[in-house]
This record gives sequence, structure tokens and C-alpha cells, in this order.
Amino acid sequence: MTRKVLITGAAGFIGSKLAEHLSELGYEVVACDIFNFRNQFFDVGDLHHLALQRLRSDRIAHFLKRNDIEYQSIDISDHASVSKLFQKIEPDVVVHLAAQAGVRHSVKSPMDFVKSNLNGFANVLDACNTHGIKQFLYASSSSVYGARTEAPFKETDRCDTPESFYAATKIANEQMAKAYFAQYQTPSLGLRFFTVYGPWGRLDMAPFIFAQKMRKQQAIQLFGSGLLQRDFTFVGDTVFAIGRLIERGINQTYADVVNVGHSNPVQVTEFVQTLAKVLKLEPVIELLPMQVSDVPLTCASEEKLRQLIGDWPHTSLEDGLLEMVEWLGKWNPV
Repeated sequence: MTRKVLITGAAGFIGSKLAEHLSELGYEVVACDIFNFRNQFFDVGDLHHLALQRLRSDRIAHFLKRNDIEYQSIDISDHASVSKLFQKIEPDVVVHLAAQAGVRHSVKSPMDFVKSNLNGFANVLDACNTHGIKQFLYASSSSVYGARTEAPFKETDRCDTPESFYAATKIANEQMAKAYFAQYQTPSLGLRFFTVYGPWGRLDMAPFIFAQKMRKQQAIQLFGSGLLQRDFTFVGDTVFAIGRLIERGINQTYADVVNVGHSNPVQVTEFVQTLAKVLKLEPVIELLPMQVSDVPLTCASEEKLRQLIGDWPHTSLEDGLLEMVEWLGKWNPV
């Protein structure tokens, strides 16, 4: 019997690629997101907003429509709409990726994160409980670890000192999931993603911003004097891991969490040099001090993930950036 998977945030970076991946594995996929998306950080006529709208529409066309994946437009912050969706499609597995992302954005406008990251998460979690979903996976973040320097970061480490409101919402999600298991025995698995990058990626993240500035021969701003280290994870590796976790089944006796990262942090200056090599361009670099909410290091322990799914792909940074640059040249030629 084919299992039905509901993916929220399916017009997003990871969600769109995951929908295609699971469909190729033989799952019946139902994808949902907000069709008329409004980014609260930008005016409707803002160039960034227009580019984001186009990117989301293109993801839907490329990953969902091209693969005949059912798409539903829904606002997860509306409890009644979420309930109706669950009643209509009766999923076996739920992968909840819909959220407002962006550490630095949360410094500027923290209240913009409440609607989707807190209210929306609560609605989906409650629907999973009401409908007896035994496989609920959701997006957490490496940001829950805060500003620690002892590596690698392990799932058993304390996570109670967030450096941003975004991180606080993800910590809250994990605690809400634990509470629902304590009260109702609703199993769940939080996926702590580590700096996912690749083709069709987010416009507000460093890989896209740096590539665009280099292509336009503009200066790149490196905060923390370029010494920050990030555990970059290729999107293809990420969706493989999620697919394998679904295939193996999540722990039914706990509200669990797991890192999705390779324990291979790269200094941002090295990242820029690798990107420059792929682009065959010389970067112009401007070194700046540390920003509020930034952390010096992210580094995933992948021991637990390997225990759950075995070996998983590890795309090299150069190969991953090459795929990203090839896509970017087609999607947005300079």
C-alpha cells in the first residue's frame, strides 16, 4: 500500500526538492504552502520580494507540477484550514517544513516569526495528534545550539541559550513536541538542519547573496572578519536523509530530535574562495565585525543520524556549489 506524505512549506527550498524526491521513491505526495505569499520584511513592489515570488512559483512548476504532485494552498496559521486539510487528505506521514526563516531577519522583526513558527507549528502538531499521525517530522535548526564553540554539537547538548528569536521559536517547537508526547503520546522527530545550500536555494542566505555579488563584481561583506565557520549541507544530501528517515520510521516512544549535517565546518573565507573558483571570478571582500545574533561555529555530530539511516551522501562543497552556480546562471543570468 502506497503511503501518503503531506509536506508543508512545499514551495520552499527543501520542501520542493523533498516533494520530488519522495514522489520518485513511490510515495503519494500532497504538497501545501501559501500561494499568494507575502514576505513581511519587504514591500510588495520590492525587487527582493518580486524575485522571491518568482522563485517560489518556479519551484512549484519545476518540482511539483512537472511531477504531477498535488498542491494545496493553505495558511498553516489558520487552525480550521489545517484541520480541514488533514480531514481531506488523511496523510500517513507529515513533514512540516513551513516556517519563517532567517536569523538576521528575526533581529529586525521578531514578531513576524510568531504567526508561522509558533501558531502554525502548534496547529500542525495538534492536527497530527487529532488524526493519529505516527510519523511527524518537522524542521528544527542548528541555531538551537546557540553560541557554543565545543564541537561537534550533539543532540544531548543543552539548548536553552538562543542567540536570536528565530532560534527561540525552534527551541519552542521542540518543547511543544515534547509536551504533546507527554500529554498525548504523539511521536515526532525534529530535524536540526545545518546551513542547507544548493540549486533553488534561499535568496537571503550567504551562498546566493555571495554568488550574485561576485557575478556583478560587487563587494562581499564577511561578518566576524570572515572567521565564522558553518557546517554547509547540500540540499540533495538533506532530502536523501529525510527520505531514509521516513523509510525507516521514527521512534514511537519519544519526541526525538536529530542533526542533519556532516560534521565538516568550513570557514566563511574558505567558502568564498571555493565559490570564486567555481565562478572563475576574483572576489572583492569587505571584512566587518560580528553581527548581533551570529554564532561563531556550527558543527553537527552525525553519529545519531548514521545510527538511524546508515551511510548517507556527502557532496563536496565544490561539487555542491558547482550545481548551485549552474542553476543560478540559467534561472537568473546576469
